[in-house]
Amino acid sequence: MSHVFPRHCHKPLPTVVGGEGCYLIDSTGKRYLDGSGGAAVSCLGHGDAGVIAAVKDQLDKVAFAHTGFFTSEPAEALADRLIAAAPAGLDRVYLVSGGSEATESAIKLARQYFVETGAPERRHLIARRQSYHGNTLGALAAGGNQWRRAQFAPLLVEVSHIAPCYAYRLQEAGESAEAYGLRAAQELEDEILRLGAETVMAFIAEPVVGATAGAVPPAPGYFRKIREICDRYGVLLILDEVMCGMGRTGTLFASEQDGISPDIACVAKGLGAGYQPIGAMLCSGEIYDTIARGSGFFQHGHTYIGHPAAAAAGLAVLSAIEDRGLLHNVQARGALLDAALRAAFGDHPHVGDIRGRGLFRGIELVADRATKAPFDPALGLAGKIKSAAFEAGLICYPMSGTIDGQRGDHVLLAPPFIIDESQIEALVAMLHGAIDAVIGNTTYS
Repeated sequence: MSHVFPRHCHKPLPTVVGGEGCYLIDSTGKRYLDGSGGAAVSCLGHGDAGVIAAVKDQLDKVAFAHTGFFTSEPAEALADRLIAAAPAGLDRVYLVSGGSEATESAIKLARQYFVETGAPERRHLIARRQSYHGNTLGALAAGGNQWRRAQFAPLLVEVSHIAPCYAYRLQEAGESAEAYGLRAAQELEDEILRLGAETVMAFIAEPVVGATAGAVPPAPGYFRKIREICDRYGVLLILDEVMCGMGRTGTLFASEQDGISPDIACVAKGLGAGYQPIGAMLCSGEIYDTIARGSGFFQHGHTYIGHPAAAAAGLAVLSAIEDRGLLHNVQARGALLDAALRAAFGDHPHVGDIRGRGLFRGIELVADRATKAPFDPALGLAGKIKSAAFEAGLICYPMSGTIDGQRGDHVLLAPPFIIDESQIEALVAMLHGAIDAVIGNTTYS
């Protein structure tokens, strides 16, 4: 009998014993194509010799030293490399152990920044519906997915949520993509004014929405307008790139493609590529200098922040992405994946939308293409597709609740940056088979 507390108590799992490139291997020898990188984590695939060697080398020097007493060479080097590649204005890096910690750090830093500037009345955080920012209580409060929030609602701080930028569902007939983007962004200004501009501290958003909606990119001009609104009212812009960042969309930071810089950015997942648990919050020089000139102390922290072995892994991963030309690979292979998905599902009666950037792609499933009507949530469609794909040897990331946390289903794909053309073909073929095996059953159609 196992004493592990699993994610689901009634779903026995195979035991993973090995990893090789884009594949994971279980104890029976079965190989699984990792079409989602776990949860958009394994960007370099499995068994990368360079990253493994960097971690081993650091362990031979020192595994851990508390940041209340020491900094470390890999932490300093990783921070330098991140800032060298970061959007303009970002100047400091706060290393954490994952995405939820990065989000918590960002929210608390935004609050402390305004306390130290003499504006403690700025307390409101605005986010978007159908967003996901992590599972700790502050991050969960920021997230706008009702299914994840429901049972913990009494424990969550108040956060305002505006509409997402979700063209497939919310763009009106006859409305251009640009006009829709501006209209969606206007909701932020409206909410700031409703709350009182002098009381709003920050707006948080994912540049490309990941788990809860399935690789939804912003409409053209949306984030430029968001940046203008934040500047107009002195509101900090926090961009959550935990899932979509670190090269996943074809640029190291997803926001590069929207031509903006945040005041605070959060990264994780692909930063460690699964080799060590690591994330980071990056902030502007202005925010850091405000703390430095004031209390000089960010009233926040966790035991394992700046962990030397984790930082060594992050540095090796970031070096691999940049030095091996993997951003170009993401762009080229992302285009191949998009083309393969459109060839396989472009006319599929139950695929309503195919979307994303780079190697971050989603398909939205519908009961009726013409009306965009979702499947009945009671069918548990996403879970069944996940199981069918896994049985066939494909790891993918289907989720339910795409539209509002209850209705809608999508499949998220985020394969390793090293995936090749034949593996893309295999991925799409196995996914097609899994979807048809589930939806093709007369119970579902």
